[in-house]
Amino acid sequence: MSLKERLMADLKTAMKSKDKLQKDVITMVRAAIKQKEVDERVELSDSDIENIISKQLKEKKSSIEEFKKGNRDDLVKQTEDEIEVLLKYLPEQLSDDELREIIKNVIDENNITSMKDIGLLMKNVMPKIKGKADGNSVNKIAKELLN
Repeated sequence: MSLKERLMADLKTAMKSKDKLQKDVITMVRAAIKQKEVDERVELSDSDIENIISKQLKEKKSSIEEFKKGNRDDLVKQTEDEIEVLLKYLPEQLSDDELREIIKNVIDENNITSMKDIGLLMKNVMPKIKGKADGNSVNKIAKELLN
């Protein structure tokens, strides 16, 4: 079953069980997929859909930071719940230890010694972890390892 079919099946299930959160999140993802397909006049693959979901996940995580600054705990909780729904449609996320190991390997392979080469590091790490971790986590661990 493709990711698009799975989203549709889960949307139907959420509507039948009156799960508003799940329905809203899936509807948001499907709207983004449809928008991209219409704009580019293509049928999106599962990896394209994972990219869309990853982008929305990143937006949600940055929203949480803003909500925390504004003391909006209700919105923080709702956004965290939305993130949980989105994570179900992405590959299993890497742990910090797994991510640290991948970054160490790339540092060794490319003889990266300082923060000046962070661009090279990111360019080589990101394709290996596509959809399994976000760039902010990579950046944070890379800074730890290079300092």
